[in-house]
Amino acid sequence: MKIVLPSSQVQEIRHDVLKSRDIRLFIKRDDLLHPEMSGNKIRKLKYNLIQARQEGHNTLLTFGGAYSNHIYAVAAAGKIYGFKTIGVIRGEKYDNLNPTLSFARSSGMQLHYLSRMAYKEKYSPATLRALKKEFGEFYLLPEGGTNPLALKGCTEIVQEIDFPFDVITTCCGSGGTLGGIIAGLNGRKHAIGFSVLKGGAFLGQDIRDHIRKYNGNTYLNWHIELDYHFGGYARYSSELINFMNDFKRKHKIQLDPIYTGKMMFGILDMIKKDKIKRGTIIVAIHTGGLQGIAGFNERFGNLIH
Repeated sequence: MKIVLPSSQVQEIRHDVLKSRDIRLFIKRDDLLHPEMSGNKIRKLKYNLIQARQEGHNTLLTFGGAYSNHIYAVAAAGKIYGFKTIGVIRGEKYDNLNPTLSFARSSGMQLHYLSRMAYKEKYSPATLRALKKEFGEFYLLPEGGTNPLALKGCTEIVQEIDFPFDVITTCCGSGGTLGGIIAGLNGRKHAIGFSVLKGGAFLGQDIRDHIRKYNGNTYLNWHIELDYHFGGYARYSSELINFMNDFKRKHKIQLDPIYTGKMMFGILDMIKKDKIKRGTIIVAIHTGGLQGIAGFNERFGNLIH
């Protein structure tokens, strides 16, 4: 099995605040890599799918919330590459499926629900034994898709950038994409992660652990920004929504409210506050996640245009 991804295009952003600080900002459009497995998800899945096939598995099992980009992408991957997929969903069973779960089921994914209490023990030996008893053998993909093979896929983001730059940024949930980028930089340049989690200070240690499991190395050329979570995971404000809608009007790039919207707001805010050195060249990774907008608008009204 071979999976070849195209190199995603890079788009420069023109903005008065960038010009005034002599800073250049490019967005690497990983959101355009694939219509259903977009952004960092296909990069995280790439080597896991190859490994699953090499090990002779025909079933993928993974975990996620009801609006999870990862659940959506795994369902699509199963349909495209011929795997049976099982999505273990946090929370009670939904009578009316949201757009994410509706797509997953229509792609052939079997949905299995765990109470929020039971979900906290999803990786326990007892839970995994019960899942194997019910579904048989499977290749386990962790929630969010982050493992050493996911980092391997994300190192390729750096390899594709063929022009000089100083800083590369990404948003952070589980930390796998940032970990892969840091490993790909191999001590060169600087990486910034924008945590979408409130109280995301723990991510630093998680990312160090991810990298250690991947290649055994420790790097110092990175940090995580903790001030742009807008209240926490899946939280938002009118300021964020207005920023995203304005950004799309000006630059023709759709952002999502969970990840990339927060990162782009953070980058421009840091530049306004002179927290990024004049003359810096920044590459921001668009990690996709746009499938979640339909569910977001369904829950909160049609806020994102």
